[in-house]
Amino acid sequence: MLLEIMQNVKNEFKKAFLDTLPVMSGYLVLGIGFGMILQSKGYGVGYAASMSIFIYAGSMQYVGIDLLVSGASLITAALTTLLVNARHLFYGISMVDKYKNVKYKSVLAFLLTDETYSLVCTDEEKSHTYYMLVSLLDYSYWVSGSILGSVLGNIIPFSTEGIDFALTALFITVFVEQWLNHRDHIPAIVGVVSSIGCLMVFGADSFLIPTMIVITALLLMYKKWGNAHE
Repeated sequence: MLLEIMQNVKNEFKKAFLDTLPVMSGYLVLGIGFGMILQSKGYGVGYAASMSIFIYAGSMQYVGIDLLVSGASLITAALTTLLVNARHLFYGISMVDKYKNVKYKSVLAFLLTDETYSLVCTDEEKSHTYYMLVSLLDYSYWVSGSILGSVLGNIIPFSTEGIDFALTALFITVFVEQWLNHRDHIPAIVGVVSSIGCLMVFGADSFLIPTMIVITALLLMYKKWGNAHE
């Protein structure tokens, strides 16, 4: 029985590791970039490790560097975090059913990032072990990259200009992968069009929340329309 459980975990780990390889390549690069930029601003390995371990939000951590440097207030930091990470509210809602019977769902909720979400939200039913392994592997990639970047930034100082674009590049990669792996492209088109429309209407500083609301409303309408025609 024990051997069977160990073999099952081994198989699940292999599958999870192979599935997270694209995320690993992105997270290591992004994490290194974050650690190096943070180091260049005068914050060492301890800050890089702590932010990655306890915040674990790539986009917010990059924004957090500017908040640290500018000496922003706690209220400003809290509101900025809410705006930047508001999309996770919708991620969490969509994962309620999948994580409902998982023993450590609070851990999975904390470890749910954009890239992890793209791997666990598929129509294919996966085991609870797979969900946990994917989440932990992605977490380890990010934390390791951040620490490595901080160390490298201290040893080999150089210009960090443009490194933060790696975050945008990873989002594009995830989008393309999802596009290629799904036949139904309506949700992706809804997301792109809604984002561009809200960006034009509300501006770069205020478009995130309206975009999430519009996307959610349109996808709920689309789902209702699909169910009515089945």
